[in-house]
Amino acid sequence: MLAIRVARIFDGEQMLGGGAVVLVDDGRITGVQQDSAPIPSDATVHEAPDATLLPGLIDAHVHLCADAGPAALERLPDFSDAELGAVIETSLRAQLAAGVTTVRDLGDRRDAVLAWRNRAVPGLPTVVAAGAPITSVGGHCWSMGGEARDEGEIRAAVRQRAAAGADVIKIMASGGVFTPGTDTTTPQFTDAELAAAVSQAHALGLPVTAHAHALAAVHQALRAGVDGIEHGTCVTAEGARVDDDVAAALAASGIAVCATLGSDPSVVVPPAVVEMAARAGITEAALQDGVARLYRAGVRLVAGSDAGLGPAKPHGILPATLGEYVRCGIPATAALAAATSVAAQVCGLAGRKGRIRGGYDADLLLVDGDPAADIEALNRPRAVYLAGRPV
Repeated sequence: MLAIRVARIFDGEQMLGGGAVVLVDDGRITGVQQDSAPIPSDATVHEAPDATLLPGLIDAHVHLCADAGPAALERLPDFSDAELGAVIETSLRAQLAAGVTTVRDLGDRRDAVLAWRNRAVPGLPTVVAAGAPITSVGGHCWSMGGEARDEGEIRAAVRQRAAAGADVIKIMASGGVFTPGTDTTTPQFTDAELAAAVSQAHALGLPVTAHAHALAAVHQALRAGVDGIEHGTCVTAEGARVDDDVAAALAASGIAVCATLGSDPSVVVPPAVVEMAARAGITEAALQDGVARLYRAGVRLVAGSDAGLGPAKPHGILPATLGEYVRCGIPATAALAAATSVAAQVCGLAGRKGRIRGGYDADLLLVDGDPAADIEALNRPRAVYLAGRPV
């Protein structure tokens, strides 16, 4: 048995101070008690009297096949299966070092992550995966191998991913910044095609999350009944802006929105990338304003970084995502919940992960200081536990 004594605990919803001890046995949390309560005599005690213990973080939007180098997505077709496997494992180790113990992969190259999970090595984060994203012919991320041209092909693509073991279906409802020739301001599918993906996925017991930059694609995703929206920047020809009506509709629907903020501030983004984003109407100020509006409207926000896309989005960048959420005006505890309890719900792991509670997996993050008072404490990890073992 392991006993971790800390100054405070973030339990997935709220910060609990006054000193506490978390008991761990056989990979699970067996109890949470006050510091003054006796500790079982057979327990090994880890003392961290000035630190905070949190559930291991969950990054709900990553690309494990992408190595965070320049043009990472464009280079995916050049990798062999063995090289993709090596990139996946390197990506997961970087995530773990940052305190991320679970990831949701939302777009790999021809289901490489799904195939890797069948031979996964121990001691790495849990992986929830979508396989290759479904996209239109020549659409956003077409080179990942998920092109579909009509309702029949879309339904078949959903069935194929379900058979391969996907946990979620990812569909590209609009164009994207990193795929030349696609349009961030318009949908890639008809209403009937997007609805076909949702109905087929739901019939198979799988949720659907839609990449949607375009305002029209966000409206379309709402009509289709998707379970999640990635980015949700609401781009039109005039720029990116989340209006109050859209925010209210998203809040009423219960759809989870993953805004994918956060980047490495030390990395100078190439001018060509900045220009691409600017042409699409996407600026840092617009993104932050959109997230603030979504939060104020009561939208269910989940934390995801889009890690792997390039040098400014390395694997393990999730603490920067949460820092940017806080700078948008979101309380630190709500930002932390977006990366723990809320993310666990969105990833289908409620009851197992995302909370410090008896019976939950002992995936834990220990950081110096109090992240509720200073979110930058997440950048000071002292220890990471995976199934109760320090890694």
